[in-house]
Amino acid sequence: MNKIGLIIKREYMTRVRKRSFLIMTFLGPILMAAIYIIPIMLALNASNENMRIAVVDESHWFEDRFTNNKEHTFVTMHGQPIDSVKEMVKTGIFDMALYVPPTQLNIPSNAVVYSIRQVPMEVETYISSVMQKEIEDQKLMAKGVDPDIVSAVKTNVNLQIMRMDEKGNEKETFTKVQFTLGIALALLVYMFIIFFGGQVMQGVAEEKTNRIIEVIVSSVKPFQLMMGKIIGVSLVALTQFLLWIVLTGVLYLGFSAFIGISHPDLLSSGTVMAQEITSTDIMNNESVQNIMQIVHSIDFGTIIFSFLIFFILGYLLYATLYAAVGSLVDNNTDSQQFTLPITVPLMVAIISSFYIVNNPDSNLSVWLSMIPFTSPISMMVRIPFGVPIWQVVVSVVLLAATFILMTWLAAKIYRTGILMYGKKLSYKEIFKWLKYR
Repeated sequence: MNKIGLIIKREYMTRVRKRSFLIMTFLGPILMAAIYIIPIMLALNASNENMRIAVVDESHWFEDRFTNNKEHTFVTMHGQPIDSVKEMVKTGIFDMALYVPPTQLNIPSNAVVYSIRQVPMEVETYISSVMQKEIEDQKLMAKGVDPDIVSAVKTNVNLQIMRMDEKGNEKETFTKVQFTLGIALALLVYMFIIFFGGQVMQGVAEEKTNRIIEVIVSSVKPFQLMMGKIIGVSLVALTQFLLWIVLTGVLYLGFSAFIGISHPDLLSSGTVMAQEITSTDIMNNESVQNIMQIVHSIDFGTIIFSFLIFFILGYLLYATLYAAVGSLVDNNTDSQQFTLPITVPLMVAIISSFYIVNNPDSNLSVWLSMIPFTSPISMMVRIPFGVPIWQVVVSVVLLAATFILMTWLAAKIYRTGILMYGKKLSYKEIFKWLKYR
């Protein structure tokens, strides 16, 4: 055990001291925080800018139909030709010009926006919706139908989803949030397994190529060397993941203090405006209350605990296979034929994730979350939707048992492969090694 501890320490310290580890440790949280912070900063900057839009309506259907707000101001240009208004856009008097040409038919369904810069999607959507509503109202009046009656008939349905457990307890769930969270967790587990499992394989292959492995195995058993590498790299992965959580939290808190918001969860909305907002105003805002309700519906404790369990066991399972592959090859090019069977189950799990998020309780989803080679990803997709505890326990037990079995098999391959050079191996010969005692 002391020898394994020394190998773990060597693998851990060698990797955490690398420049790439330090760069990714600090770059990762910045990238994750940027997903939320950048839209907020863009919204803050955009809200300070009022776009002036000239309206040249030769159909006279939409004059004075556009409402001004702090983002854009519409100016109707009565009797002005579009060419002269376009010149005003070029000189910066207006940010853009909306031109509705005359039509030979009764309904003007075409319009053109002239602008020097890219037209914001919000402005484009607003103009289209105003014109569409006006045309619909005119059509209704032509048929003798009052548009106000039609508007009064239209009703928005608020469909609330309540999840019941076996004890009859009810909890509101938000399918879109669970969908996004499930896919994100699946991708995160997949990337961690591929990245850090690949590090194990690359480390073994490099030591074998440089003949360092011959010196090492003279002092330690091949099994001790393999386990030391696997555990050492796993500690590197856990260290980086925990640092990501801490640093991301610090960035959230710092940014929330910068913009004057007291709760970092509010940043996830991405719709904070530039006006002065007090904590009381924020909590009384309906959209903020909805966001808080969504945040509180997520069981972060269960998700984080499940992620650690399934990532660790999933990584250990695949890292043993990657270590075995690393012992078989003399360079990374030769490793492709052996890594393909390893990555296929992971790819199946990722592709199936889009089915699982739509049918988390189906038989296929349950089986994928039980099969050890797909369960680290498939179970994490299901966790946000709520999974019976017995299924989680069975999945963990099967995953742990498969890891022990694969470790035993990989050790047989590893002890023979690390000392074999310059020979093209076949699967038939590798199966023979498994029979060795």
